[in-house]
Amino acid sequence: MTESKPSPLTPVLTKRWLSPNSWTLATYEQLEGYSALRKALKAHPDQLIELVKGAGLRGRGGAGFPAGVKWSFMPKEPVKPHYLVINADEGEPGTCKDIPLMMADPHSLIEGCVIASYAMRANNCMIYVRGEALHCIRRLSSAVREAYAAGYLGKNILGSGFDLDIVVHAGAGAYICGEETALLDSLEGKRGQPRLKPPFPAAAGLYACPTTVNNVETIASVPYIVNGGSDWFRLMGSEKSPGPKIYSVSGHVERPGQYEAPLGTTLRELLELAGGMKDGIPLKFWTPGGSSTPLFTAEHLDVPLDFEGAAEAGSMLGTTAVMVFNETVSVPWAVMKWTQFYEHESCGKCTPCREGTFWLAQVLERMVEGRGTPEDVDTLLDVCDNIFGRSFCALGDGAVSPITSGIKYFREEFLALCTKTEEPALAGAAR
Repeated sequence: MTESKPSPLTPVLTKRWLSPNSWTLATYEQLEGYSALRKALKAHPDQLIELVKGAGLRGRGGAGFPAGVKWSFMPKEPVKPHYLVINADEGEPGTCKDIPLMMADPHSLIEGCVIASYAMRANNCMIYVRGEALHCIRRLSSAVREAYAAGYLGKNILGSGFDLDIVVHAGAGAYICGEETALLDSLEGKRGQPRLKPPFPAAAGLYACPTTVNNVETIASVPYIVNGGSDWFRLMGSEKSPGPKIYSVSGHVERPGQYEAPLGTTLRELLELAGGMKDGIPLKFWTPGGSSTPLFTAEHLDVPLDFEGAAEAGSMLGTTAVMVFNETVSVPWAVMKWTQFYEHESCGKCTPCREGTFWLAQVLERMVEGRGTPEDVDTLLDVCDNIFGRSFCALGDGAVSPITSGIKYFREEFLALCTKTEEPALAGAAR
């Protein structure tokens, strides 16, 4: 199927969001809903895996691992049950793309789940939703019931002989459960803590069976690839990071919200879509992918926000949670607030993260109160060095990112807190 190149602002993932009752099966079916599933069920599972590989779809949960390659890790012959697990535990500060997607268009996720499960020979799918997102859980559960009633889930889906059951599971509000193996432990009824890898989930995941864990936005992209084809999908985005992306723009902009744009869009372009900086106060710093990605400054306005562009500029694309801060905000104060979050959410399994985040928060709190010493900046960097690459999972690495990048670009603000003549950096606390 060939189509003309979409306009940079032609919605794909969000095209149904503003339709009346967009979350219902009736609306979804009127707007091409489940047409991709009918097409997919006529293909061989391996053809679907190759299609997703060819499209270059990369994981939208932060890591950016190629989805088709991840699917191909699943064993071809199901000696044990296969599982597809959807990571909808959206807990990264600033990230707010998956919950709106599930609220406005839950059937796109469900259709993607059926197609992906068929491709990986999985007959069970779990959607792990953050427990605080109560309205989202209710809406998604209702959509699953609609899909069962219409024959899109359950036994012998659309007469294909393929069976699939979907369970919507509410988490208990732990940030660590966004890490895929901690999520699997939580699903099994255990305390959410990351597992040692290997074995990787594709070999021994949920209940020690082959498992693939994918993000909501990743799987919701699959029906569009099946209908449009891999070449069409590659018309958007960049060569190594193709396709559309939902950018969550928050903070000091005139119109915060979700903005769908091709991968590789710059902050300058996103700010134009969002109405510019709020009240005209200039940009000071921002995050390209949530608080666990190193900070950027006004110098990075034209960095392409795709997986390669963000990395080459010294950060990560992450979950494309673009938090924008103007010149009224104290960098040490913002970094302290994020560090307090990581201290609270550390699962405590490993010493570098458990102890390191505690001491980082202690030092930053003292500095922001105006009681810092000149040695505190070096102490912070030393503690960060003992956490980065030494913690059990990526939470530790994420916790040090705002500190090291904050000191890199705004060292003078941290040093200013070490003199008794400066006022405590509490200006941002009221915001």
